[in-house]
Amino acid sequence: MDMPPSRAGTLALVGADLALDFCNTASGRGGPEAREHLQAARHVVDWATHAGVLTDQSRAAVLDRLDEIAPELLAQATTTRDCIHRCGMALAAGRQPDPADLDLLGRLHAANLASARLAPQDGGYGWAWSPADGPIQAILGPIVLSALLLLTRKDLTRVKECPGHHCGWLFFDTTKNKTRRWCEMSVCGNRAKQTRHVQRRRQAAQPQ
Repeated sequence: MDMPPSRAGTLALVGADLALDFCNTASGRGGPEAREHLQAARHVVDWATHAGVLTDQSRAAVLDRLDEIAPELLAQATTTRDCIHRCGMALAAGRQPDPADLDLLGRLHAANLASARLAPQDGGYGWAWSPADGPIQAILGPIVLSALLLLTRKDLTRVKECPGHHCGWLFFDTTKNKTRRWCEMSVCGNRAKQTRHVQRRRQAAQPQ
């Protein structure tokens, strides 16, 4: 069966965190309406450009080598994404991530750092990647770093899973009182409201 077209380059970035947005390149996991948007290596590049991981210049540099790195890029991207997603789902359920996934994240970060350099960043220094030093690491390095910063420096009770029908996207709740429920109120929130409205009308129409 053919998969729906990828929307990797246009997906809503609603996770309030780079790593969580990367998790959201798939939705409805395990259900009848599951969507996979990283169907090819080109889609990984499209998403990374859309999310600001790659500039237009670095995108061009990665595309110049895409035929060479495509299978490895797609495999590493999905492995990285699914590891972060498992950690995020555990946190959203109030559980600790599997130690094996935490170890994997550490190993992925260490591998990515081999192609990184310290560069000026926000008045200080931070890790930076260049496609010239490693095109795959230039995409996945910042994403794994984002996941590690989330795990080590943020309030993990703010990691949530959208309860929308066949959604399951993850997001970091930045509201003052942790009241955010939906990935997008205009999408999943409105769908839920419409469903409740239809149910109430059906109940009202039933004979008493």
